[in-house]
Amino acid sequence: MKAHQPNPIPVSNTERRLIRFNKPYGVLSQFTAEGRWRGLKDFIDVPGVYAAGRLDADSEGLLLLTNDGQEQARLSNPSFKMEKCYWAQVEGEPDDRALMQLRQGVQLNDGITRPAQVRRLDTPPQLWDRDPPIRTRKTIPTSWIELVITEGRNRQVRRMTAAVGLPTLRLIRMALGPYTLEGLAPGAWCDAL
Repeated sequence: MKAHQPNPIPVSNTERRLIRFNKPYGVLSQFTAEGRWRGLKDFIDVPGVYAAGRLDADSEGLLLLTNDGQEQARLSNPSFKMEKCYWAQVEGEPDDRALMQLRQGVQLNDGITRPAQVRRLDTPPQLWDRDPPIRTRKTIPTSWIELVITEGRNRQVRRMTAAVGLPTLRLIRMALGPYTLEGLAPGAWCDAL
């Protein structure tokens, strides 16, 4: 079932747009579909906007789109150190050692990550169901953690949690800088300005 979304507002070529979108699982951060993955055109019918950064097809949550090249660079370029907040459902239970490793920086194949802010989410967050559901194993518990990073390496959060023995099963970007996912159902978008 497709989520309700506001009607697009016609814009002139000079009007600045910034859109918050709750990207569902299985959707690429581009307008064109590829293979089994859907594209943004299935959800957003606003000409001239492009994703500011990316969110993998198997990740969910906040994606920002804009028609302003400078804003796009500010939001997505790691040199601006824009904070990105993620909620990750991981396999296993994070202990203090694993959380400390994430806070100090983790060695990945492309170098050590910047230190992350990380905390356990003691209560599983109240979220929408993912379609399809995540894989779970009866003998291994799952937990939720919140990570805040300022980099944007390819699949960084997933690689960081795996490096400390906590493979990510579900990943949701909750915030990018001052912009949050608040009030957006999966597949819905709204103007952020």
